[in-house]
Parts: sequence; structure tokens; C-alpha cells
Amino acid sequence: MAKSYRDLDIYRISFDLFVRAHRFSLQLPKYEMYELGSQLRRSSDSVNSNIVEGHGRRKYKKDFIKFLTYSHASNDETVNHLKKIKALYPQFKEQTSDLINSYDILGGKIHNFTEYVLINWRV
Repeated sequence: MAKSYRDLDIYRISFDLFVRAHRFSLQLPKYEMYELGSQLRRSSDSVNSNIVEGHGRRKYKKDFIKFLTYSHASNDETVNHLKKIKALYPQFKEQTSDLINSYDILGGKIHNFTEYVLINWRV
């Protein structure tokens, strides 16, 4: 069992992706930085923050699962924002494709960890 959220792969990966997505969003045109850019920053932050909050509530299995589910949903939302940016701004195709792929992999890891908690978690 992880003693800290920092021991979880999904935390470390989501933190790194948050930093990448945040930096990427600052490259968008000025008017988009406050629209899609802001949504991308908030959803990518939510992926990471919900893992942290869920781990903090790990003594309560249902709460842990709830926050992992929120994290997964925010992961899907982040992918959707990236797909919108990719469609609207072809010059960012390579960067968005890379981030989408990375978030898709993270989504699978969050799903697998949630399943592990559902089946195996004992407090």
C-alpha cells in the first residue's frame, strides 16, 4: 500500500502531464488562453488533485473510489479539450496528439488502479 500519494504512478504521471499541459496552454493565442486554455489547465489540474484528495480519504474506500472516478472523468475532459484545440489549431497537431496519447495511457492506468481499489482495498 502506498504511504503517500507521491508513491502512486498515477500521481507522478498526472503531475508531469499537468505541467506539460499547462505550459502548452500558454502557447495558445491570447484570446484562447482564457477560454480553451483555461479549461485545459483546470481539467488537467483536476486529474492530479483528485488523486491527491482521494488518497487522503483512503481510509474510506467509497470516498477513495469516488475521487479516483472524478480524476478519470477529468482525464477524459482534458482529452476532449485537447481534441478541440487540435481541430481548431492545426499548428499544434503534434503537441496535442502527444498529450492526447499520454492522457489516454494515464486514463487506462487510473481505470486499472480504481479496479484494484474496488477489489483489493482493505482499511
